[in-house]
Amino acid sequence: MSVYKVVELVGTSEKSWEDAAKNAIEVAGKTLRNLRIAEITELDCKIEDGKFAAFRTKVKLSFKIEDN
Repeated sequence: MSVYKVVELVGTSEKSWEDAAKNAIEVAGKTLRNLRIAEITELDCKIEDGKFAAFRTKVKLSFKIEDN
């Protein structure tokens, strides 16, 4: 039997929503082990002074809890 934890992250990018998701996953992968699934839950963008500033992607990541 396996147990998984789900965390929600927000990735950002000046290029695209896809790049924002990739950034979130790659940064999480530096500290979280056993990443399994990434679910894109929301796409939006940051606006500063009435102008586009960045793409933002909300990502739910699941990872397997290690059984010691």
